[in-house]
This record gives sequence, structure tokens and C-alpha cells, in this order.
Amino acid sequence: MEQAVKSAQVKSPEMRAEVISALRALSDPDHQQQVWIDRIYPKPNFYDDFTLNVNTLYDDTTVLADPEAALGCTPATEAEVRAMAAPADALDMAGRAVSDAEFMASESWPGVVASARDALATLTE
Repeated sequence: MEQAVKSAQVKSPEMRAEVISALRALSDPDHQQQVWIDRIYPKPNFYDDFTLNVNTLYDDTTVLADPEAALGCTPATEAEVRAMAAPADALDMAGRAVSDAEFMASESWPGVVASARDALATLTE
């Protein structure tokens, strides 16, 4: 119920759902291996990869590029804005690898997963 209330407090609940979906993918190493690396998709006409999720968070919703500016559009609270800073920092530390597998193999990837998991928890609590 709390998630429905928060979604009602933002101008773009559909974009908020996309942010949550992207954080869910970034926080789930099993999904990353199965879908991003092994290309085993859960249903026909499904596609997901690292780049798609990063583009959602940085370009489409700007929630990682400028979390404060996104307040009220996709994040509903100051706590959610603060929670988005950690995934942005972790992704910056992961660098600019060439492939999804290289990102996932980097020593900073566990930080990306953990920060996405924490941000997801904040947005969905």
C-alpha cells in the first residue's frame, strides 16, 4: 500500500516503475547472469541488459544524473533522492567496461549491486 501512495505522489508513476525495474535488475546478480550474459529471457519478446537499465536511470529518467531535479517526478521523498546517490557513485566507480560480462566481473560490481539493492528497498518500502 505504501508503494501505491508514493507512486501517487509523483508526476510520473510510469517512469517511477521503470526506475524500480532498473534498480531491481541492477540488484539481482542471478538475473544479470541469466538474462544479460546467458541471454535466457523469461518470456518471448523480452529484452534486458546492463545498458538498457543504465540508460533508464541516467538518460530516460535522469534520476541518477540529477536526483534532486527528479524529486517529485520519480522519487517521492528526500530519502529516495539520497538513496539514488549511491548507485550513481557505484556505477561511476565501475568504470566504462566494454561488455556486460566485464562490468559484472569488475571488483567494484558488488558495490553496484549492493547500492542498487539499498535504493530499491528505499523506493519500495
